Amino acid sequence: MQTQNSADHKKSLFERLSIITDMFAYPLKTSHYVELVNPLWTTHKMQAQIVSVWDETKDARTITLKAGANWRMHRAGQHVRVGIPVDGMHYTRTYTISSPPERDDGCFTITVKVIQGGRISRHIVRNLKVGDFIPVGLPQGEFYLPDASPIQPLFITAGSGITPAMSMIRSLIAQERLPDTVHIHYAPHEFDVIFGKELLKMNAEQKYYHLHEVHTQKYGEEQREQCHFSVEQLERFCPDWKERDCYACGPAPLLAALEATWEAAGLSRRLHIERFRAELAVIPTDAVGGKVTFASSGISVNADSGTNLLRIAEDAGLNPPHGCRMGICHTCNTTLKSGCVRDMRSGKILNEVGATVQTCVCAAAGDCELDL
Repeated sequence: MQTQNSADHKKSLFERLSIITDMFAYPLKTSHYVELVNPLWTTHKMQAQIVSVWDETKDARTITLKAGANWRMHRAGQHVRVGIPVDGMHYTRTYTISSPPERDDGCFTITVKVIQGGRISRHIVRNLKVGDFIPVGLPQGEFYLPDASPIQPLFITAGSGITPAMSMIRSLIAQERLPDTVHIHYAPHEFDVIFGKELLKMNAEQKYYHLHEVHTQKYGEEQREQCHFSVEQLERFCPDWKERDCYACGPAPLLAALEATWEAAGLSRRLHIERFRAELAVIPTDAVGGKVTFASSGISVNADSGTNLLRIAEDAGLNPPHGCRMGICHTCNTTLKSGCVRDMRSGKILNEVGATVQTCVCAAAGDCELDL
């Protein structure tokens, strides 16, 4: 394996050579021609190649990606943006890296679950294949264990929310420093548990890993609520939970219940949460949508009060810039030319001409015109 200094030296030589060759490649860059040989060698954009796929459940798949030039190692728990071309349009989605950073093969994995009504998640799980190249961003996110990891972590996850926790646990095991760890995971049935076999194997082989699977639909619809999170259940599975740092990821109702529990105990600082979707305010009962005009595209469509403007634009055939779809990265920002919109996170109305609108977390609140 080449040393980091050797790799940096080769990169520096390539960069110096590119300055010269770029003069002859103008108006393109050398990297554009290199892409024709191997997309992973490009430097003007970052790509990754799918090298394997693995079905975790009937609706969840792990995709192993070989990173290209300029990739950097992630911290366990971080996420990455991936670009997905579908029917001539380019979409961006953000997924947690489910593999540990200790891999030495230059690969990383994302684990994607089909979202009901989600066009892109279904395409990723059903249609992406080995050999495909997709654009990727650099690892990002603040949801990771500190360098001086907690002595006794508690993971509470549900559904695909297990992915960041799995990256952390795999990393701790790879480093041979897994502390006493409790993991409570929720899934509808045993066969819906992502990484199910690996979790059971870790529970059997790792002395300090203690798994508690909760199958919320095991006993049918009538008793489902009894299986959902409660303080009593928490006390049963993890009696010393107040002494642990908790890392949680899952659907909004679970995270809200955890926040209420830790706040009531005066321990909010020990609860660390990762959300896959923005936390939205309750839409007023008298809220109305309106006609949305995309000024630069010359398209007008009717929109309701509960669908974000990014989805409205995409359904109208537009392909506006976007990234996290959670109101974090601001890639989808545009300008309000007239009318008003509602920020779905706070319920606040934006009606000032020239205001910045995050289309992924704003909805129509009457007729409006956007600079898209």
